[in-house]
Order: sequence, then C-alpha cells, then structure tokens
Amino acid sequence: MGIRHRIVPLAAALALTGGLAATEAAPALAAHPASGPSARPAAAGGTYLYFNKNQSNPSNSRLYLMKSIPNAKDKVLAKYRAGSGNGGRNAKNECASMQGWLPNGSYRVLEHTKRHDGGRQGINGYAIHVQDKFCKDGRTKRDGLFVHSEMNVNGTQGAQQSGRDNPYRWDGVQDYYSLGCIKLTPDHIMNLFAKAGRYGWPKALKVVS
Repeated sequence: MGIRHRIVPLAAALALTGGLAATEAAPALAAHPASGPSARPAAAGGTYLYFNKNQSNPSNSRLYLMKSIPNAKDKVLAKYRAGSGNGGRNAKNECASMQGWLPNGSYRVLEHTKRHDGGRQGINGYAIHVQDKFCKDGRTKRDGLFVHSEMNVNGTQGAQQSGRDNPYRWDGVQDYYSLGCIKLTPDHIMNLFAKAGRYGWPKALKVVS
C-alpha cells in the first residue's frame, strides 16, 4: 500500500533532480542479476524497473529504469531517489504488512496510468501497479503494491494545508515514507513515465537489497 505513515521524523536530505543520461553505467547488480527462470526481468532489448534498497536509509533508496542488453551489462536509462517503508522499526521487514518495504524478487508490472483514482486517502494520479508477492516467510502476502507519488487524480498537486499533511501533495522528504509501495517525487514519476513512453514500457520490476 502506498500512502506514507509517519513514525519518526526524517533528517533533511537532497533528492535527485531528475533522470540521468541513458549512457550512465548500469548498477552493479543490474546486469542479469541472478539465475533461474524468473530472475531475468526483461527480454533482450526490453526495459525493466530495478529497485535497489538502501539498508541505512530506506527512504533514500534508488529506482532505475533499465534496458536489457544482450551479452553485456544492462544500461541505465534513468535513476531516481525512491523510498519504501514507513520509517519505523519495521520499515525493513518485508513481512510487515502496511509497514515494511517490498520483498526482494521479480514482479510483473500489471498496469500503468496517469489517472489512478484510489478514492479517499488512496493512491492517485501517476501510478504503476505491480503484482502481489509473498514475503520470505512464505505466508504473508504483500498486496496493493505500486510505484507512485502524492498528487490528485489528474496529476496536479493538492493545496498546502497549514499545520497538517496533505496526502495529495508532496510536502518534503518525509513523503518518501510509504506503507510498502515505492514512492517518487511528482517530478520524478512524471519523468519516469516520459522515459518509459520513449524507450518502451517495462513489464517487470526487480527488487534487491
């Protein structure tokens, strides 16, 4: 699930300013990172999303848009600061529903839309829906998983609210907190959609730590 649930304040940090150039070298684990039938997240020449968890600060993790290159390291098409987990003591517990970050592994991308309507206190606007996944205990299923931001259904920002947070407005680095989804700033998720439209929409998400 995506709306962040604040537990502890987050120290101020600088977000990345946008997607990086397509010629940037791939992250170390992104070149066909594991073996087995489900490990390869994209066919040769295809694109995929790659989420690299930051163990020291889950809200300062990285999401990559990758291109699979035959017989070579995969190429980074874009890179963004991203968060997952609610910032509390269970933020790194993949089996803690509504608290911890996503379980490691490969996910199918189910759909993407610029006008997701999550209803009251839901995920709105630009959103990428990925499949449910059981965590490492084999019993707890994490569901309602998205890559998303904080915005209105039409992609605009909600009004600033004095003394309280608006779940439809990006108010600062604390908004990287989530209930398990991957969170990006509004500018970054719009940039991701633009680049995915240009290079081809990813059909998979790979999560590693």
